[in-house]
Amino acid sequence: MFEVLRTIFPLGTVQTVLAFFEIFFVVYLIGYSSFLFSSVLAGGNEIFEGTKKRRLRNEIHHDYYVPISVVVPAYNEEVTITETIRSLLNLDYRIYEIIVVNDGSKDGTGELVAETFQLRQVDRPIRRQLPCAEVLSVWESVEADRVPITLINKANGGKADSINAGINAAKYPYFVCMDADSILQKDSLSMIAVPVLENQDVVAVGSMIRISNDCVFENGELVQLRLPKRLTPAFQVLEYERSFLASRILLDKFNANLIISGAFGLFKKDAVINVGGYHAGCVGEDMELIMKLHAYYRSNRLPYQIKYAYNAVCWTQAPERFRDLLKQRKRWHIGLMQSMLGHKSVFTKGSYLYYLFYELLSPVIELMGLLVTFLAYVYHLVSLRYMLTLLLIYALFSSMLTVISFVTRNYLSNIRVRSVDVLKAFLLCIPENVLIRFILAWTRILAIFFWRGKKTRWGEIKRKKIDYNQVA
Repeated sequence: MFEVLRTIFPLGTVQTVLAFFEIFFVVYLIGYSSFLFSSVLAGGNEIFEGTKKRRLRNEIHHDYYVPISVVVPAYNEEVTITETIRSLLNLDYRIYEIIVVNDGSKDGTGELVAETFQLRQVDRPIRRQLPCAEVLSVWESVEADRVPITLINKANGGKADSINAGINAAKYPYFVCMDADSILQKDSLSMIAVPVLENQDVVAVGSMIRISNDCVFENGELVQLRLPKRLTPAFQVLEYERSFLASRILLDKFNANLIISGAFGLFKKDAVINVGGYHAGCVGEDMELIMKLHAYYRSNRLPYQIKYAYNAVCWTQAPERFRDLLKQRKRWHIGLMQSMLGHKSVFTKGSYLYYLFYELLSPVIELMGLLVTFLAYVYHLVSLRYMLTLLLIYALFSSMLTVISFVTRNYLSNIRVRSVDVLKAFLLCIPENVLIRFILAWTRILAIFFWRGKKTRWGEIKRKKIDYNQVA
């Protein structure tokens, strides 16, 4: 086979092509590795300074609160929805409401919420400021001495459509959007509201998303972090720690974050309404909204900030089956592509170029790099020993950043981690960076070529019931 390749492609042509790609990959990798290294340092330093202030009691504690509506879109979330709502009722925050939007679930999600929290059906008109599917019924909590709960049963329209319905029903000027399989730490609302209290130009705030699988909670509070027993969610823990600790904290310093996770984010209601709300025709509705906010405020030359609150923590359930993870990542990449292609007006923004080359096109570039290296080996332009050494250096560098992110995040946050889990993180970081990374890269490449169709459907991922009131 190698001889056939050498016959089809002359050595001179291959040398010219490989020389071009060699320069490209050197520049690409230096840029990426420099960014990752700088972002991990910046993230660790930011958390260290915040922890030091809390220990020295150098933070300003106040009695001012931004009224917040918590919108929870739900589709077939019968397994997790009640625990999520119970966790929301225990938040350490004074003024907020809970709005659950049942998007035409085929299971008993709506009935379960109404029965568990003793809601009653009301004849409440909802102002239609954003487009959404037909609202079938509205239910509200009876008890006046607790956090108000509203249940909206509506025709199926997708996640973005459901959030728009929740925004229409929201009574307060700021709203939080979160997933139905997630819980918030008790102080999460207080932490995510801080940037809004500090600066009136803030229109959106992102949060730290962490994996809850196999962790131990007591009354909704984390008491012990455990790496999941199953490999699929365990790999995701390492990936999440690296992503949310590193890049987002650094990009936040330049008002350059283009993503706020749909699992937990705070938004100024008027700002979202001004840009038309969530786009029901986009899979990545969370990123599309942030791109739209950037474009709107930049084109109108209005002052604004989109912030990231690393100490506002949301615990979410990661897919436990590998096929569900592939399905999720394919969906995410389709959403990323739709968002970026739909908002080319912010192309001049530096972070747009970062997401373009190091997120959207990265799987193509990475696999192309493997192909070029293989061709160089076939034409005897590089030795097998050199290839393996290069791969080892790449694996060790990426693994070092992953472990640093994992250890730094938990140590500085005073989270109790078992020694066996630290050892497990060390052992898993190399296969996560070498094997899993390239499998996911291939999945994302498939998403690029087969992204049309089924664009607004909910992701069907198998959930399991989690007891957030368990004791370690």
